[in-house]
Amino acid sequence: MKFKNKFRLIITQKLSSIINSNIDKTLFKNFKKNDLPILRLYSWEDCITFGAGQNIDDYRKLQDDYNNNVSKRITGGGVLFHGHDISYTIVIDPDMINNKDVKETYFLLCQFLIKFYENLGLKAKFAKEIDEINLSKSPFCQIGFEAYDIIIDGKKIGGNAQKRSKNCILQHGSIPLFKKSDDEVFGSSLEDFGVKMSFDSAKDALQKAFKELFEVEFIEDSLNKDEKNILEKLIKDE
Repeated sequence: MKFKNKFRLIITQKLSSIINSNIDKTLFKNFKKNDLPILRLYSWEDCITFGAGQNIDDYRKLQDDYNNNVSKRITGGGVLFHGHDISYTIVIDPDMINNKDVKETYFLLCQFLIKFYENLGLKAKFAKEIDEINLSKSPFCQIGFEAYDIIIDGKKIGGNAQKRSKNCILQHGSIPLFKKSDDEVFGSSLEDFGVKMSFDSAKDALQKAFKELFEVEFIEDSLNKDEKNILEKLIKDE
């Protein structure tokens, strides 16, 4: 699908877990019908996010290990470690993609990620397309296999999640750029596949893939006044 739309492009770097998670909540909460769609690319401090349905109190040691730099995402899933990754968030009106269902939306929006990997010379597939992979859930994001997780050479490189309302679809995900630890909870990174990329080079490559695939025009932007007010309130209420 060619969007041929203008997209707000919001880029932020090295934000805390609480700020990054609440920016996504803000964009979802503030999005109105006929608003410009959004692509956000961002990085994190060393921190953790939890799925919306997880009980953070079950992970006291992890909270201590990361000096309470933790938060809950607006979407489900498991524990995800940040600080070595680049993340993306897409916010769109369901009408823009002909009100596709959840699976169709994942398939469509993840195409720019497949393109991103192809441009790096990597062959990426969805987990559901690989017979050898058994779809399974885990309390840790990088261990389980969801249908639209992205797999390279049999290894998971990143996952994606959605939050939907009548007037808004938010999809986000992360790509580990470099190896942080041998512990499987951190998952595989681009470095593991022989690709070394900084945040800036990954940011540019993701924009390029998105633009090539969907034929969009980017308008570089930041949070507007209404969004800043919502963000401030959300953080205050944490």
